Amino acid sequence: MSAIDTQLESVRAAVEPAVVGLGLSVYDVELLGGEGARTLRLTVTKPGGVDLETITDVTRAVSPIVDDTANIGGSYLLEVSSPGVERALRRPEHFREALGEEVSVKFHTDAGPRRVRGVLRAFDGDHCVIESDDGDDGEIAITAITQARTVFQWGPQPRPGSKSRSRARAKGKS
Repeated sequence: MSAIDTQLESVRAAVEPAVVGLGLSVYDVELLGGEGARTLRLTVTKPGGVDLETITDVTRAVSPIVDDTANIGGSYLLEVSSPGVERALRRPEHFREALGEEVSVKFHTDAGPRRVRGVLRAFDGDHCVIESDDGDDGEIAITAITQARTVFQWGPQPRPGSKSRSRARAKGKS
């Protein structure tokens, strides 16, 4: 774990009681940007979603805690947000919560970088299994993943067990 990761974990541990006290949970803590324009992003969730008033309450509650705890060197802007409909998957609990959801995963292979999109079928802490659109299951080591996120599907979902309409149409045209 890098020094920044250790510092972000200490921020997470410090703010978590205040966030939980407001009926939410901490989804993630990230440090974004470069020197002079850095943002410390605290992402929070709760069943039913997070509204602007809740974001304001969390900001007021955690700001003094972060000021006393964050030893990340230099200045930063505190941002409190919700994870949104397409959530980054960075921690083991993120992968567990996303089981059964459509995901996009970018990872390293011996042949170079690769991206796969499909349904997250399994996660054991060290590997995840993605069922791609072609029906193949691919196992990916968590250590090889460089970026992962859930994918929001616009419009009606296909019925379980049925092929997507676009794939069925494409097969019919061949």
